[in-house]
Amino acid sequence: KAALLRLEYLCISFVCSLLPSIPFFACELKTVTPYQRGFFCGDSTITYPYVEREAIPDSLLIAGGIVITGLTIALGECYRVRFCGVHSRAFIRNLYVSCLYKELGSFLFGCCVGQSLTNMAKLSVGRLRPNFLSCNITYASINCSLGSYVSQVTCKQPQGKLVEEARKSFFSGHASFAMYTMLYLAFYLQARLSWRGARLLRPLIQFLLVMIAIYTGLTRISDYRHHPSDVLTGFIQGGLTAYWVAFYISSMFKPCTRPDLSPTSMSLESPLSSVSHYFSNHSD
Repeated sequence: KAALLRLEYLCISFVCSLLPSIPFFACELKTVTPYQRGFFCGDSTITYPYVEREAIPDSLLIAGGIVITGLTIALGECYRVRFCGVHSRAFIRNLYVSCLYKELGSFLFGCCVGQSLTNMAKLSVGRLRPNFLSCNITYASINCSLGSYVSQVTCKQPQGKLVEEARKSFFSGHASFAMYTMLYLAFYLQARLSWRGARLLRPLIQFLLVMIAIYTGLTRISDYRHHPSDVLTGFIQGGLTAYWVAFYISSMFKPCTRPDLSPTSMSLESPLSSVSHYFSNHSD
């Protein structure tokens, strides 16, 4: 009966992890088309050229974000189980699998939530990218008067995928995904890298991670793929998702379950706990 109950918990948890990814896959499978938004004649923000080669392509973004963060979390949890005497009351009996399931599962859950929100915004808003008019269209060719609103235009681009992608500017998926993965990893290091010698090493690594995320978003502006407001919104969405998952879903800032401690003797571990612990030990 206990094994059946654990299996039910595992199935429910697995289904809950997959549900947030449904909007993401629905958008990627082209089941929903972007909103056909028009533009004002003479708008210079959508007349930039199309740059075929991106500074950070999708494959590098996804591989870098998931591999770097996921591998760090996996190694960190294995180290904690092996050398820190971690205990768990999870329904998964294997301690290694339990810790990896909780931390990696929370991270991947946040990835699905963030990308689903991003794709929903792209399709429902339909904002035109800065290089929208690079598909062999000029204001003179459509014979519009300056300041008038053009509701529909036929793009002379043989590749329909590029025409559809040109209507997915708001908001930047690169910025949101990069900020989520790098900031989540920074939170993880804050909670797990408790070595006293890392007082300067840890913030240095966290600073570099955030800089990588910011650089990724800025390349979307220089590649003429997004407007600055698209990138800024992506940063905010990714950062808020990382904070929500790290502090309210993941167990990284929650107390470890130890057999020699009562529930009332445990307090929530905060990002500043290591700092306060350091000063308390050196106050004399």
